[in-house]
Amino acid sequence: MATLVEIFTREDVRPQVVRACASLIDAEVKSKTGLSALAIKAGYKLVAAIRPSMVADVVDRLLPEFAAALEPVYVESREQAARDGAPLPEVFAAHVTTEAPRVAQALLTVTDRRAAKASGPLRKTYDRLRDSAEAHVRIAVPGLARTLAPFLA
Repeated sequence: MATLVEIFTREDVRPQVVRACASLIDAEVKSKTGLSALAIKAGYKLVAAIRPSMVADVVDRLLPEFAAALEPVYVESREQAARDGAPLPEVFAAHVTTEAPRVAQALLTVTDRRAAKASGPLRKTYDRLRDSAEAHVRIAVPGLARTLAPFLA
């Protein structure tokens, strides 16, 4: 059975996954409200000003690492789908959502590793937003699950 890295990085699938994830990130940032949203939106605007394609480029570059970070949850989903005779995309979406804290931590481990290598305004922005990132990523996990599940069909 193929791994998530193999599935999401196939030549015909990767651009679709990248677009879908970049759209999800845009929607998540736009949906933020309140005082903390100001910092998030300002950071996102800074990133877009530096390089408009940066979000998609980063998603594309980190996709193999993100997929590898999600692999344990995918394996569990595959096993559950086989046991229950249920469709893998539905089981995966439900399981990822249920495991939102674990998924958020796995994804942030990838970005933390990369951010440690960054410098300048991007590093400062990441460092400033990192404290609240886990809560925001956890909130976004159900959307991520819905975004990725169709690629498993």
